[in-house]
Amino acid sequence: MNEIYHALVLNLHQPPSNLDDLLETNAWEVKEILFAYDRMPRTLWGYEDLARVHLSMSGTLLETLSSPEFQRRVYGTVDCGTLLWALQNQKIFEILGTGYYHPVLPLIPEADWDEQIARWQALAGHVFWRGHFAGFWPPEMGFCMEMIPHLKRAGYRYVLVDSEYVDPVDSMSWQETRYRPHIAEYDGEDIVIVVRDRDLSNAQLSGMDYGWFYHELHERTKWCDFPPLVTTATDGDNGGWFRNVNPKANFWTYFYREALEQIRQGYSSLRPMFITEYLDRFGAHGRVTVRRGAWNTDEHHGWDFHQWQGSQSQRDAMTRVHAVSRQLHDLERQAARLAPQHPELGHHLAEARWRLLRAETSCHFYWGEAWVHRAHGDLDRVAEHLGDAEATVTAVGGGAASNPDVDAPVGG
Repeated sequence: MNEIYHALVLNLHQPPSNLDDLLETNAWEVKEILFAYDRMPRTLWGYEDLARVHLSMSGTLLETLSSPEFQRRVYGTVDCGTLLWALQNQKIFEILGTGYYHPVLPLIPEADWDEQIARWQALAGHVFWRGHFAGFWPPEMGFCMEMIPHLKRAGYRYVLVDSEYVDPVDSMSWQETRYRPHIAEYDGEDIVIVVRDRDLSNAQLSGMDYGWFYHELHERTKWCDFPPLVTTATDGDNGGWFRNVNPKANFWTYFYREALEQIRQGYSSLRPMFITEYLDRFGAHGRVTVRRGAWNTDEHHGWDFHQWQGSQSQRDAMTRVHAVSRQLHDLERQAARLAPQHPELGHHLAEARWRLLRAETSCHFYWGEAWVHRAHGDLDRVAEHLGDAEATVTAVGGGAASNPDVDAPVGG
C-alpha cells in the first residue's frame, strides 16, 4: 500500500492582552486555552519517532506566554516556561513564521509587511533558540502573489495557501494540484506553494475519528502516481474539539494519538511528515498562480475577505490604517534624512510604529464592528506620537514637515 504523507498544521493566536483580560473575566476559558497548548507536548512526548506537527504562533501569543508576569499569574494552571521549552523539540514540532500581530497581510499596507514579518522572527528566534524558519503561515491564510518577494527576502522556503485559490499554470490533475507542492513566481522571485486541503481541514476543525479520516485519505489519493502530501490546517486553540478536556472528545487524545498507534502497530500507511522533509525528499513540481483570498470562516468563503471588511465601519478603519501608515513612513524618511540619531524623534516614531502594527491585527476586524474601536484606539495614539514627531522634524529641519492625508484622532 502506498504511503500517504500528512502535514498537520495548527495556528495558535490570541489577540494582544486577551489572555490577561480573560483572567479577570473568564478564568476558566484561559485554563481551556492553556490546557489546549500544554496538551500537545504531553500527548506527543512518547511519539517522537512518529508525530510531526507544524505550529504557527503569533507574536502576541508568544509575547504573552513568555511574559514573566503572565507566567506567574497562571503558574498553578500551566507552567508556560516549560511549555515553551517543550515546543522547542524539533523532532515533533516545526515552527512556522507568521506576522507578529496576526494581520491579514493582503488588506494592510504593503509597506508594513516586512516589519510584521521581521518582528515575529526576532521574538521567535529568541523564544525557540533558532535563527531560521523554513515555512510561512499567512495569518487567516490571507495570501496574494505580491507577498512572494517579501517572504523570499525574509528567508522563507515555502508558504501555505488554501486549495480554493490555486490555479495550475502547467498541466496537472486535481490530485496533483492539491496534494503536491508547487512553485509560484512573482516579480522575478519564486517560492514553494504548499496547498491546504480545505475539505479535510474543515473536518479537522469540527471533529473526526481516525477511521473516517484514513478512509478519506485513501479515496482522495488512490489515483496519485506520486507521493501525495495531504496538508490539513486549522486553528489549534479554538472550538470544543481542541479545548475539550475530556480525553475521549478532543483532537489529541481521541484522534491523533489513535492515528499514531495505528501507524506504530503497522496497520496504517499514513505517514506524518514535516513539509521541509517532504521537499528535501520529493521536491516541488509544476508552476501555479494563487488568487488573492483567505481561508473560510464560519459564515464566509474567504475569497473577498468579507469577514474582515464586510461592513462600512470595518472598511473605514482599514482606510484609516493605510492613511496613518503613509504618514508614518513619510516621517520616517524625513527623520532618516534630517535627524537619524535624534532620541526624542526616534522615541515617538518607535511608539507610533508598534501601535500601528498592533492596530492591524486581524481580530480588530474579524468580529464585525465589535472590535473596530480597538483599531481606532491604537491609531489615535499613533496620531499623537506622529504629531509630536512632526513637530520635532519641523524644528530640526527649520520648516514644515509634510502632512499626508490622515484622519484626526477619533473616539472608540
